[in-house]
Amino acid sequence: MEQVPFDEMTTGAARDAGGWLGALPVAVVATGADGAIVRWDHAAEDLLGYTPHEVLGRHISDLLHPGADRSLGRSLWEGAATGRGVMGMVTAWHREGRPLDLEIWACPVPARHRGGTTVLVFAAEAEAARRIRGSSVVWDGLFSRSPVGIAVLDTQLRFLRVNPALEAMNGLSQAAHIGRRLVEILPDVNAADMERAMRRALDEGRPVVDSRRTGRTPADPDHDHVWSGSYVRLEDADGRPIGLAATLIDITAQQQAQLEAEAGRRHLALVNEATLKIGTSLDLERTAQELADVAVPELADVVTVDVLESLAAGGELGAGLVGGATLRRVAKAPLTGSSVTAVLAPLGRTLVFPANAPYTRALGERRPFVVGEFDEESIAPAAGHSSAPAELLGLGVHSFMMTPLLARGVVLGLATFYRTRAVGPFTKGEIDLAGDLAARAAVCVDNARLYRREHDTAAVLQRSMLPQHITPPPGIEVAHRYLPASDVNEVGGDWYDVIALEDGRAVLVIGDVMGHGTAAAAVMGRLSATVRALARLDLSPEDMLYQLEAALHDLAEPMLATFLCIVVDPATGRCRITRAGHPPPVAVSPDGVVRLLDVPPGLPLGVGGIPFTTTEVTLPLGSLLVLYTDGLVESRSSDIDARLTELTDLLADPGPSLPALCDRLLTHLVPASADDDIALLVARVNTAA
Repeated sequence: MEQVPFDEMTTGAARDAGGWLGALPVAVVATGADGAIVRWDHAAEDLLGYTPHEVLGRHISDLLHPGADRSLGRSLWEGAATGRGVMGMVTAWHREGRPLDLEIWACPVPARHRGGTTVLVFAAEAEAARRIRGSSVVWDGLFSRSPVGIAVLDTQLRFLRVNPALEAMNGLSQAAHIGRRLVEILPDVNAADMERAMRRALDEGRPVVDSRRTGRTPADPDHDHVWSGSYVRLEDADGRPIGLAATLIDITAQQQAQLEAEAGRRHLALVNEATLKIGTSLDLERTAQELADVAVPELADVVTVDVLESLAAGGELGAGLVGGATLRRVAKAPLTGSSVTAVLAPLGRTLVFPANAPYTRALGERRPFVVGEFDEESIAPAAGHSSAPAELLGLGVHSFMMTPLLARGVVLGLATFYRTRAVGPFTKGEIDLAGDLAARAAVCVDNARLYRREHDTAAVLQRSMLPQHITPPPGIEVAHRYLPASDVNEVGGDWYDVIALEDGRAVLVIGDVMGHGTAAAAVMGRLSATVRALARLDLSPEDMLYQLEAALHDLAEPMLATFLCIVVDPATGRCRITRAGHPPPVAVSPDGVVRLLDVPPGLPLGVGGIPFTTTEVTLPLGSLLVLYTDGLVESRSSDIDARLTELTDLLADPGPSLPALCDRLLTHLVPASADDDIALLVARVNTAA
């Protein structure tokens, strides 16, 4: 029997049978009005195994399972033959002798050449049909309802289909997408970068995940967004690329949260760094420079620090804001290599600002003054008074802020942060960070101010209590030196004295109150006055020490002190020596022999409960006695014995002049920055010998 060819009506009926059949191998069979098979295509042969020669002319029901109920198959065909389209599932019999479940669709088609009716039967394996139909439903549901933006593009990266979520993200309808490329419809995003990622997925066949799209779309033209895109190549049955599937998720909120968290971590790290690096000394200028150095480049590109002129000059705070602000520049960073730094006022310069200047406003209002967009409009009010704003603008400064230095409710100055890099204006978090750094530095600056005031007070107090004019008795020549601690260390309680007795003897004393600052200097003054009074009573050295210890115990806050007392008879060279925890004296004989006098060390005054002892020594006439405090011989880098040896070596050649000897000892033994006060007393016994 000759196989009947398909015509256009047959093809149209095939299309009407189901829009998704193209994704499934479907057999097409045609029968006459009597049920005899008149058409058997290759798909039918692949499905059931029979060749056209074996089935043409046979009744279609003959292909059903021989042991199954054939009534369903007959009723389906009869329904189609009478003019109704029908569908259902039957069990056919494969040529290999096995059952095969089929889904069938049957519909009548008028026979254009013979008249009558032809029944078209479309058949597909039931399991495959269910699988395809299920996946199609899932895909259609996912595409239409997913909150993720989804698009299908061809190999030229032109849109074929977009889902509603992507329409909403882009602010464009599907019709505005179809047939066009991303670079054509969204010029305000990094479309070229995205298309390069898409092309890579097409060419290499490997998915591209988390490719970032940034910029603005018609959906929200006033704000930048960030999207995460992924691209997967679509292939035909032979593995050839036929297009691309793209998904897009708006991650702006997550990205912002991530950026804020990262900024928070950086800010915390910077605050921790500031804790370690700001305030390493009690020096105002150094503390201000540490603030500037810490803030560059993490927070700003250039930083200056200015303090009130009254503070820099050591005067009282509170002045300098009436009618304007007078400041002194004490720090800036970077010191070199920046054109902006070169334009700004140099270190040490006094700056005067009128009442309406940003500097004065920031100080007066005690809150940051921020210029988020530094431009021609913002500099216009100051253009007639200074060329600096225009110069800064020309050098690329686009944002700056002035943050007051506040400590204990007192305004000390301010720090100015300039930004030139293309990182946007200062954010609220960065303004708060600048405030934290400024607060840390302000406390340290105020500590330096208070320390400097106390240091100066203690130094004045101590110098006023040291003997201004020493007049030794005949037969004794003396020289003395007092060297206060460096500016970064507190003044101590070192002192010395020479007291002439009526019988021609002299009392040489030297002491060191343990502690620093005004309190130590005050106790030192009290002890030195007590020593002078007791010495004139001609008490023995040990009795004098007991009285001094009693005086220390009378203090509201008892303190400790070391003390060395030598009663010298210049006529005989006889010395009575008592030591209370003080470094031993050194004797230098006229023939150059140097020795540390072996005197019991004793315990410092104020410890109590330990008796003091007196040692008698007779020195050759013309000998030297060297008394000193521990600042002369103690060093963090050297052992005390090594330092004492260094001292005795220097005394082996004392030279003819006692003042020159004092200077030589200080020059060789004391570093440029002394950690402690130093008192030095040198006496020559019986100068006439």
